[in-house]
Amino acid sequence: MNTTKRGRPDFLMLFLTVLLVAIGLVMVFSSSAMTSSIKYHSMWYFELRQVTWASAGLFFLFFFMNIRYQKLKKWFRPLFLLTVVLLVLVLIVGTKVNGHKSWFGIGSLGMQPTELAKLSLVLYLAALIEKKGDRFQNFKEGLAPVLLIVGFIAGLIMLQPDIGSNIIIVSASVIIMIVGGANRKHLLLVALCAVPVGMVIVMAKSYRIQRLTSFMDPWSDTQNSSYQLVQSLYAFGHGGLTGSGFGQGIQKLFYLPEAHTDFIFSTIGEEFGFIGCALFLLIYLAFLWRGLIIALRSPDLFGTLCGIGIVSTIGIQALINLGGVTGSIPITGVPLPFISYGGSSLLLCMVSIGVLLSISRERG
Repeated sequence: MNTTKRGRPDFLMLFLTVLLVAIGLVMVFSSSAMTSSIKYHSMWYFELRQVTWASAGLFFLFFFMNIRYQKLKKWFRPLFLLTVVLLVLVLIVGTKVNGHKSWFGIGSLGMQPTELAKLSLVLYLAALIEKKGDRFQNFKEGLAPVLLIVGFIAGLIMLQPDIGSNIIIVSASVIIMIVGGANRKHLLLVALCAVPVGMVIVMAKSYRIQRLTSFMDPWSDTQNSSYQLVQSLYAFGHGGLTGSGFGQGIQKLFYLPEAHTDFIFSTIGEEFGFIGCALFLLIYLAFLWRGLIIALRSPDLFGTLCGIGIVSTIGIQALINLGGVTGSIPITGVPLPFISYGGSSLLLCMVSIGVLLSISRERG
């Protein structure tokens, strides 16, 4: 601790985060105003909620930005325990939404403990791998306990069930393990053993098989299993090169389900076209690139692994969302970080960036 001094936070990272949140607020209003008017008799219903969560997120971003990230080593066990308790409780008293029992309903608000799991697992793995040091390359003493922790959290989330979040968490965990110095051969053997398990999970439910087949041929069942994807593709097609203009999208008018949540990028594509999508993706890539730079410049392994884990979690989630709505990969139903409507997702993303900005303030 004495060998480092506190500097200023990375301004570019802070600017890009605020810019993404601002874009999200604008697009949530555009994509939800009509639905909000019909359901709740106010076009501002969803927007005001998102603004409230964004304001809370900004507060916690600055809060964690001003805490030395090394202090999180003292919090990772209680935070991990809290995550486990919440993941168990949500299975017992949680609210089922779209077939997933993954929400706590508090009045008209909702909280998804899976979002907390993404951050708490990153902190737990970073602290544990740093503590193990060279022993992490040993399978029995190093990698196996880490795999058990990841598998335990993934198992609880799978009981909801939530395959999309599991893919994000497991993928980000693997990246942390690789950067942390895990033996590549051990990871490869584990991956080979995990593939059959993943195939069994996918094949266990008919709707998962339908999603896979609809992704491969979306025009085979346009009124049922492929409906969302086809409507999303119509949105991109209508947007063309320059878009229909802000607020002028058609697909959000009760054609495209979840236009303000999982499919908000489709609305961006329809209203701002290929050029708008390209500019948006450039901002996102700059955001992820800056996050990686911050992580790699950390003065210790804990900071590097935390940073890599945070950037990987956000980046993988964005990739899965964008891939799903464009028909590049099967739809898994995860929101686009910072952009989609959703309080717990936005709040935890901004808390994560607060930790990342705290890392950026440390100088060797």
